[in-house]
Amino acid sequence: MSEGRKMVYTLDEIPKPFGKALGLGIQHVLTMFGATVSVPLIIAPALGATPEQIAILVASVMLASGIATFFQVNFGTRLPIIQGVSFSFLGPFFAIIGMTIAGGMEVSMQHIAGAILLGAIVEMLIGFTGLIGMLKKYTSPVVIGPVIAMIGLALYQAGAPLAAANWWLAITVIVFAFFFSLILGPKKPFFSLFPILLAIIVAYVLGIILGEVSFDAVRNAPWIRMPWGPGGWVLPWGMPKFEVGFFLIILAGYLASIIESYGDYHSINEAADGPPLTNKQISRGIGMEGLGCFVGALFGGLASTSYTENIGLVGLTKVASRYVVNIAVVILILMGIIGKFGGLVATIPGSIVGGLYCTLFGMIASIGISNSAKSDLSSMRNQMIMGFILFMGLSLPFYFKNAGVSFEPQWLSNIVVSIGSTGMAVTAILGLILDNVIPGTDEERGLHMYGEKK
Repeated sequence: MSEGRKMVYTLDEIPKPFGKALGLGIQHVLTMFGATVSVPLIIAPALGATPEQIAILVASVMLASGIATFFQVNFGTRLPIIQGVSFSFLGPFFAIIGMTIAGGMEVSMQHIAGAILLGAIVEMLIGFTGLIGMLKKYTSPVVIGPVIAMIGLALYQAGAPLAAANWWLAITVIVFAFFFSLILGPKKPFFSLFPILLAIIVAYVLGIILGEVSFDAVRNAPWIRMPWGPGGWVLPWGMPKFEVGFFLIILAGYLASIIESYGDYHSINEAADGPPLTNKQISRGIGMEGLGCFVGALFGGLASTSYTENIGLVGLTKVASRYVVNIAVVILILMGIIGKFGGLVATIPGSIVGGLYCTLFGMIASIGISNSAKSDLSSMRNQMIMGFILFMGLSLPFYFKNAGVSFEPQWLSNIVVSIGSTGMAVTAILGLILDNVIPGTDEERGLHMYGEKK
């Protein structure tokens, strides 16, 4: 345990009265709200989603996040860690959408659900069998950093074109995101907790003033979503569809998510002043993340992972109570069931989403670069590997997009094209091969940061 840390509420303590616990649970939801809502809003334009479909997608993501968090807090690591939809999967999602959107949004979502389900089985196997320890020995920052960076870099074509629908709103989001996070944030912690959410609110109010906001989605959304039927909780997009190629490319997202969660478990345990983290606890956590992704896909959501934002909240408030996070679980599930909530989020104009693209995608890329810094960036070995896999992660998908690659057998052609068209998958595969074939010390590769030896 950490020396000298004074927790307000430890893991097993229950804040009283209930109103205090409720307020602390709501704070967790507010902390993860901006990032959780951002992902469905980000993929909605590519899906050609109507406001009503966006409302269903947002509600499904909230419901899935609540279920995944319940699994993690009560049966996984049993630490107060929120699960939410992951940015790590944006690259694979966009790749799948690009290859299936001709059939409509529902078809794309069915293929995304199928890929998530198959990938979740792999994540459960990695977790519950204890393979996470072996995986860590072969995935150094030399690989993980560029893979994370590629999430943002590969989506550069989506930012300005969407923002251009109304530059006033897009620029408002960008300016206030910087203002709240970097200028007010260091002085007032509240603004550093919710910079994106607050920036969206400011731009949204401006959008109402400019007449850019339509409330039709709220009017058309039901008060309560039913379990079955169109737009219901279970399989709202129809039965999942399975493609081997899509399964393989989404594994790159799972790889990045698993490595991120591995670090997050140590961070939340430190923030919560918990007992020493065990390998069994970590394995159980990864396994439960896989189960959360599996069940979440059945409920129409997207793949989930641990949320670093909420780890920061635990460190700031020194409230580590599992009871509080379980209250947040109930709130998330209710938000997923109440249809009007998703309808309200669906009224956010596309230009505001474009502003989010410009702000967040670059940030994701910089996070990847900072992760790479755990390795020796002065090493010629690392420079050549990272430069090559980043370049190929951008160049090879461009080639596949324009070359019309096709050969026999067709099933193999589909797999190759699916993988080659996805920057994250290209970067991950080439990185794993080169980083493990070319000799390098643990310190050079950054494995010493994980306490692992090859």
